Amino acid sequence: MGKALIIGCGGVASVAIHKCCQNSEVFEEICIASRTVSKCDVLKEKLQGTTKTKITTAQVDADKVEELIALIEKEKPDVVLNLALPYQDLTIMDACLATKTHYIDTANYEPEDTAKFEYSWQWAYREKFEKAGITALLGSGFDPGVTGVFCAYALKHEFDEINYIDILDCNGGDHGYPFATNFNPEINIREVSAKGSYWEDGHWVETEPMEIKRVYNFEEVGEKDMYLLHHEEIESLALNMPGIKRIRFFMTFGQSYLTHLKCLENVGMTSIEPILFEGKEIVPLQFLKAVLPDPASLGPRTKGKTNIGCIFQGKKDGKEKTYYLYNICDHESCYKEVGSQAVAYTTGVPAMIGAMMVMTGKWNKPGVHNIEEFDPDPFMDALNTWGLPWRESHKPVLVD
Repeated sequence: MGKALIIGCGGVASVAIHKCCQNSEVFEEICIASRTVSKCDVLKEKLQGTTKTKITTAQVDADKVEELIALIEKEKPDVVLNLALPYQDLTIMDACLATKTHYIDTANYEPEDTAKFEYSWQWAYREKFEKAGITALLGSGFDPGVTGVFCAYALKHEFDEINYIDILDCNGGDHGYPFATNFNPEINIREVSAKGSYWEDGHWVETEPMEIKRVYNFEEVGEKDMYLLHHEEIESLALNMPGIKRIRFFMTFGQSYLTHLKCLENVGMTSIEPILFEGKEIVPLQFLKAVLPDPASLGPRTKGKTNIGCIFQGKKDGKEKTYYLYNICDHESCYKEVGSQAVAYTTGVPAMIGAMMVMTGKWNKPGVHNIEEFDPDPFMDALNTWGLPWRESHKPVLVD
């Protein structure tokens, strides 16, 4: 079918690359590119005897548009799948524009020097991508990503109007460390330590970090504490879901994680402001990232399950209705299949599916679009095929 250039070679990228190689009828060729090409070479060596997909590797600095353009022109991919850092979204989008190549990512842009993430920077590219005749698919992970597809599916098949959405992200896994993050520590800690917010009656309501707590009993995981966070898909869903009155996002955290995080905050280790150390400037959070366990190393240690989904309240044929779409994913099964824990798996699989949707032309809409703007049905079918089967309930327990 075609060729994908995959930028990044961390935990999520490794899952997406494994899945592309399983799906060799679509991904006839992939090029894995990273600043550290040796990581790409190790993955290539591991996979190339197990798949019909042709695998090549390349070195690239994703902060440099010129290098990215040169690589895209050399490889001539049908799509670029950005699994690098959110700081690099715009340089990769610039390179895709210059080469007229479709673009897919899993997380919205963040400036490196400001703990702030929103879609405005990427939405500013809408007209340019439309004029170039290429598609940019934003947020093709799980949340954002699958949660947006769930919303589009619920609106298409279950509701005439959705008024309330609660997105629940539960990781019931245990890796055995006193403190570790399940994805990039720098991104994870910035996200969790930021102020919370939710969308209600046409405006944002801001909360203090971790101020709002609820307890929820998750199927196959059990009762967990969850906390309201700001999350990027709220921003796009607020625009794209007609009739919406409120959208909230909750994520579960254990007490050990929160205690360690609070201590690290209190001593300044989560700061992104540079400090002088032995004559050199360092960013405390980046130093902390360097000493914490690599999320990619957690796979063989992690046991338990994730449970992520959306609870909807709205109307169908004039009557009030509730509906719950969700996925349960087992950490040990993920590790057995692709050598990853479930948090990376639940992001890497949808990344491959999003690239497949664009590459095959099932999703073809020039411009910059969030995932819920497309027909959800082929993506929902692909989730069942490629390892993230979804479940539904018509009588969910609601979050107060």
